[in-house]
Amino acid sequence: MNNSFNSKMVSKIIGTPLRVIDYWDRTNFIKPSINEASGYGSMRLYSFTDLIQFKVAKFLRDQGLSLQKIRKSLNYLRRHLPEIEKPLAKLRFLTDGETIFVLTNKDREIIDTLKKGQYVFAIAIGELINDLKGKTSKMTMDRAYMVNVSKRRFEVILHPDLEDGGYWVECPELPGCSSQGDSVEEALDMIKDAIKGHLEVQEELKKEAAQKRRAA
Repeated sequence: MNNSFNSKMVSKIIGTPLRVIDYWDRTNFIKPSINEASGYGSMRLYSFTDLIQFKVAKFLRDQGLSLQKIRKSLNYLRRHLPEIEKPLAKLRFLTDGETIFVLTNKDREIIDTLKKGQYVFAIAIGELINDLKGKTSKMTMDRAYMVNVSKRRFEVILHPDLEDGGYWVECPELPGCSSQGDSVEEALDMIKDAIKGHLEVQEELKKEAAQKRRAA
């Protein structure tokens, strides 16, 4: 299983539009755990735990709960269960389309995070995780290539996009440096450009740091 998933992969695995993924990131609802988009040649990279959060959030939305209600419940849970960093991925939820209930490990205690209602739907976390594993396993056929950029050699990992075609590619030596293309050749050309841009940014940061040291 891949350790990271870009926004396009998340969109296809979960069935959530890219604009929603972008909005949820910008509004701090579900942010990428591995890498946040931070300029040229970088992209959001999500973990498998992030995928679980997306899946649970989508389930709750599909049952008719508004994003505002889900946020309110999460805020309540983070205040009262601070040891659980990501409630959407760690807890089990029940909902009637109006209220969110949480089934904890404390004697199977149910916490009502909104108002009283009648239980109708439950999220089967185990089935959800198995479903995600099945979908993400299709994306494990990775290939390593070596590319030359600025007189240096870099290993890049090519990930096939089996559902929509094309590839996305990353450079492990430069965290967050990734790109994509419709063909192997295009993907490799694009990652070379991304690496070049990444190196240029690093060089500029080094120059700025050196100038600050001299000025100090």
